[in-house]
Amino acid sequence: MMVGKGIEDIDVVMPKDAYNVGKDMPTFNAYLTVIVRDSEGRIIRVHRQRSHSPTLNFLKVMLPISYFIGTGNKNSITNTGNTTCTFPCACVPTSSNSCAYVSYPNGANNYPTYIAMIQVGSGSQSNPASAITLAAPIANGSGSGQLLYGAVSVSSNIITSGSSAYFTISQTYNNNSGGTITITEVGIVTYIQFVSWNANGSYNCGNTLMWYDVLSSPISVPNGGSVTIYYTFMVNP
Repeated sequence: MMVGKGIEDIDVVMPKDAYNVGKDMPTFNAYLTVIVRDSEGRIIRVHRQRSHSPTLNFLKVMLPISYFIGTGNKNSITNTGNTTCTFPCACVPTSSNSCAYVSYPNGANNYPTYIAMIQVGSGSQSNPASAITLAAPIANGSGSGQLLYGAVSVSSNIITSGSSAYFTISQTYNNNSGGTITITEVGIVTYIQFVSWNANGSYNCGNTLMWYDVLSSPISVPNGGSVTIYYTFMVNP
């Protein structure tokens, strides 16, 4: 009998009786923190919850280019405008303009892949994996029902503390709408651009929802107040 014969028949779905290796908590966690301030800048509420909702778009861009090269498959993601971006990946390394990969931010070559924003909304969705946009995005502005979006901020490096390591994405929103604004959903939107194998072309997919959460309780932001949202991604928490 050949070693490995029949391996394709093994169910690789995580079994319910998987062995505990002594760690009650996962080695990777994502946390969501929301801090609300009144018009005087005083903190009036702090909300914390575990974040657990990467989208299907997130999983697709995590696949290595070698997978598509080996299988001859193509892949696609759907941006927040509900436009599907299909990028060619049936290729070999010597092909010209026929295989694309996600570019790390590279301003010199105009191939940006940036975190565009933490978007907030007033709706909810029961299946976050299939989400391509927030259910009811809150617009950027000072009109009725709107919030003024500040600039998104990302940790300049990975922070280590003992055996833990983490980084944080945050953004602040000001309420100049004239009334209270209620937030029930949040998501991380990234500007995605794929680059051809030999970097002579690119495939612009635009703003893409990569992470999505429904808040465990609504967050009310008073008129004249502000709210800051923090996503923290940590290993060995």
